[in-house]
Amino acid sequence: MEEAWYLEEAPAPDEEIITLARARQDNLTKPKGSLGRLEDVAIQLAGNQGTLNPKIERPAIVVFAGDHGVAAEGISAYPQSVTSEMVRNFSAGGAAITVLAKTLNVPFRVFNMGTVDSLEELPNVEDRRVAAGTQNICNSPAMDERQFEECMAAGKEAIDTAGDIDLFIGGEMGIGNSTIAAAMAVAHTKLAAQAMVGRGTGINDQGLAKKAAVVTRALSKHIPHMRAGADYLRRIGGFEVNALAAAYIRAAQRGIAVMVDGYICTAAAMAAVKVNPSIRPWLFFSHCSAEPGHEKLLVKLEAKPLLSLEMRLGEGSGAALALPILQAACALHRDMASFDEAGVSRGG
Repeated sequence: MEEAWYLEEAPAPDEEIITLARARQDNLTKPKGSLGRLEDVAIQLAGNQGTLNPKIERPAIVVFAGDHGVAAEGISAYPQSVTSEMVRNFSAGGAAITVLAKTLNVPFRVFNMGTVDSLEELPNVEDRRVAAGTQNICNSPAMDERQFEECMAAGKEAIDTAGDIDLFIGGEMGIGNSTIAAAMAVAHTKLAAQAMVGRGTGINDQGLAKKAAVVTRALSKHIPHMRAGADYLRRIGGFEVNALAAAYIRAAQRGIAVMVDGYICTAAAMAAVKVNPSIRPWLFFSHCSAEPGHEKLLVKLEAKPLLSLEMRLGEGSGAALALPILQAACALHRDMASFDEAGVSRGG
């Protein structure tokens, strides 16, 4: 049987370039290590791109949208109709991520993976609707094998049709998907649900307790049946979360760096790494959100986020904000003078 495309390994970083890039950072006109994380990301990107002059010049943003059957458990402060309403808002340019995309001059698209409501044709919105939302994971797997493969194919398509890009920023929209992210986080970390659920759209303490109970109940049903990484996505994922994970995998396979957004995107990234561990060096992590489980997921991934702004919006908003930091790190690495070039004396 032919191996699924998402299991094919991504290219490995160039270790020789990484060594040379680290030496260059140590030879620039600054105290060694004084640019902190900016040095780390420039070195990582140099190794990924196989050059001592890394650049991020052609980023693209794709938001995946979808609804979740688990919303029937009353785990969100908003009705599911908000998902499709927000897709219209994305199309009209009125959402946070679309404002950021315009501000940063980054191409933006939406993939509708499965809103409960069918939508009219909208500018910048690709209709890839698998179904009217997933199944309720408290009762059954989120999706069947055919739907799972459709989601993975859509994520691949989002990258393959994005043109000649050098950074992918993924976002998500879906009422109920912070519950899905928490379930995936618990499944991958084995921590208690209470540690991984957050207020999402703004639920109260009673809602928070209900959300934790829903996650625990769902996982007790599915954990015994999870063997491979893809099982996590099919059983407890979401149409938009799975497409996002697939896009991360495909970007890495094509040598495109990925900027991961907040809690839900990090849960998708964790699942993607479980499916295909070779993609991990291609992932950069933008920020640590206000969702309590996010920091724990980042620790599990050994990821150091660039920002901490107490954000919990999603949509790819934190990743978009981190884009100029990555670009600045590249510019500093490329364009700063060495001690010899500048005629500056080194420290002892």
